[in-house]
Amino acid sequence: MSLPHSRSTLPAAIALGMRANWRQFSLLVLVNAFVGAMVGMERSILPAIAEREFHVVAHTAILAFIVVFGVSKALTNYFAGRFSDTYGRKLILVAGWLIATPVPFLLMWAPSWNWVLLANVFLGVSQGLTWSTTVIMKIDLAGPKSRGMAMGINEFAGYIAVGGAALATGWIAAHHGLRPQPFYLGVIFVAAGLLLSLLLVRDTSAHARLEAQLAPPATQLAPPSQKAIFWNTSLRDPDLSSISQAGMVNNLNDGMAWGLFPLVFANAGMSLAQIGTLAAIYPAVWGIGQLVTGAISDRIGRKGLIVAGMWLQAIGIAIIAVAAAFAWFVLGAILLGAGTAMVYPTLLAAIGDVVHPAWRASTVGVYRLWRDMGYAIGALLAGLVADLFGVASAMWLVAGLTFLSGLIAALRMRETLRPLRA
Repeated sequence: MSLPHSRSTLPAAIALGMRANWRQFSLLVLVNAFVGAMVGMERSILPAIAEREFHVVAHTAILAFIVVFGVSKALTNYFAGRFSDTYGRKLILVAGWLIATPVPFLLMWAPSWNWVLLANVFLGVSQGLTWSTTVIMKIDLAGPKSRGMAMGINEFAGYIAVGGAALATGWIAAHHGLRPQPFYLGVIFVAAGLLLSLLLVRDTSAHARLEAQLAPPATQLAPPSQKAIFWNTSLRDPDLSSISQAGMVNNLNDGMAWGLFPLVFANAGMSLAQIGTLAAIYPAVWGIGQLVTGAISDRIGRKGLIVAGMWLQAIGIAIIAVAAAFAWFVLGAILLGAGTAMVYPTLLAAIGDVVHPAWRASTVGVYRLWRDMGYAIGALLAGLVADLFGVASAMWLVAGLTFLSGLIAALRMRETLRPLRA
């Protein structure tokens, strides 16, 4: 790892804090909005494309696009964290946007469902590099005092853009057809994100080195091996492993929602415009809520928000499982989004609480490996159960797993908002 350097190697102008770095922080917020929009353009219409244009019937096959997205993103997250520590943040961010370039064109002109799956491999790799890096860079800039707020703003931008893009593509599809028009937006998102990242974003590795040097002497230890970081984050450390399992289950239910909710809404008689609206409400509430929950976690702590948020998500999924009317679907989507808002930035902030800055990016990479593997697990599990026992059974199973995840965090995780430990 390359972060620990002597103080003399740091530019004199380097300072920690959101106020001191507001220009770069704001720029990264905008970049992450374009990152989120790339995912959002798929959320309301891809299952409909599978059924109507490619005549894919089995739920498992339809949800395969989320499986390949989740696996490719999860694995890339792991390496994005390591590479950010080794090669710097900006290089990884720009590489992620370059890899995203073919995605909208593949989705526009795919001659078969397998080409859509290929597009989602590119999208997953791109998201793993770009979203992971914007998270790491904002943690670097914010310093230790405002991590929750920084993560709330980051995830707000990303998921407001997910919701906005889902709403926009649903509206375009309802008025102009499923392809290619909705994916014209993707060309704009890629071009904007790449140009901003290449021309205006500055690397933040020096901020992480400064924070490492300012840490108390007892915490200035030699970096653990990558193997130790992996196992501590995955299983050994009670805080980090609780965070990882909650992140994985959170995205497990999001993978189910991404793939099954549009089909549930369609089977209930909802129009394409209504489906687009419902697909937008959940990430929009999620995004807006994080502006509040991230900052609140800096004051009241992380654990309570994580546990309550997982349980609120379970309630939202259960309501959608039994609903048949638009208003009830709206309520379920709002509760699911609110619960996710309580959890998402808080988990990232909790990692910042307990991990030394010198190996924080690598730890975030391991966490995001498990978190985004939840997309693949959720889509695969939901598809198999839906094909065998029906969509309602799949949703009830995911609701139960989400409640159980909150219980695990309640029993195993400690409050992490305390002075930095090694």
